[in-house]
Amino acid sequence: MKQQILFDLDDTLIYCNKYFFFVVDQFVDSMTTWFQGYEVVTADSVREMQHEIDVALIGNSGFKSEHFPQSFIDTYAYYSDLTGRKRSAVEVDFLWKLGLGVYEHQTEPYPHMEQTLDALAEAGHELHLYTGGELLIQRRKIEQMNLERYFGSRIYIRQLKNNDALEQILKNSDFDRKHTWMIGNSIRTDVVPALTAGIHAIHMRTLEEWQYNVIGINVQPKGAFLTLDHLQDVPPAIHRFIGK
Repeated sequence: MKQQILFDLDDTLIYCNKYFFFVVDQFVDSMTTWFQGYEVVTADSVREMQHEIDVALIGNSGFKSEHFPQSFIDTYAYYSDLTGRKRSAVEVDFLWKLGLGVYEHQTEPYPHMEQTLDALAEAGHELHLYTGGELLIQRRKIEQMNLERYFGSRIYIRQLKNNDALEQILKNSDFDRKHTWMIGNSIRTDVVPALTAGIHAIHMRTLEEWQYNVIGINVQPKGAFLTLDHLQDVPPAIHRFIGK
C-alpha cells in the first residue's frame, strides 16, 4: 500500500547538531579565556545563557542564519555588562564570524541514508522532504547530497517549522493522512506537529539532541507513533505497520 512519507533533513538524513555543538564549544572556550578571573563567567553559565538567547531568537522569528552568531554576540554583551569588562570590536567580529562559520561545513549523510531512501522509493512510496531553515542554506545541503533524485519537486523549506506549517503543507499538497508519515529527530518540530495533524510519526533518536527539540508530548496519536535509532530500520517498521 503506497504511503506518503515526509522526511526531515537536519539530524534525520544528514548531520547538523554536531557542528553547532563544536562551534558552541569554541565559543565557550573563548568566553572563559577572555573573562578569566570573573567568577560569574563559567563554562556552564555561558553555555546556558547562549542556549537561552538562541531559543528566544528562534521563537520570535524562526530559523534564521544570523540567530546563531547573534546569540554569541548577545551572550558576550550580557557578561560584559555584568562584569564591567570592556567590549572589544575585534572580539565581537571574531564571534560573529565564528557563529556564521557553522553553515560552511560539508554536508555529511547519516549512515544508510541512500539505502533507506532507495528501499522506500523502490517499494513504491512517495517521498517528500520537509526541512526548517533558510532557503539558500537548505538548498545547498540538498544539492550537495543530490536529494532531488528522491524527492523531485516535493521539497518544502520553512523558516518557521511548527504545527501550522505542517498543516498547510498537508492541505495544499492533498495528502491522505491515513497513509502519511512524518520522520524526524525533533519532538518539537517533527513529532508533535505530525501527531497534531493526525498522521503517523517516527521519532529518530540522536546521540546528542539540541534541547530546543526536546519537549513533552501531550497529543494522543491517531495512527502509528514509533521511535527508532537507525535510518535503515525505517522501511521495515513502516512495512510492518501497513501490513497489519
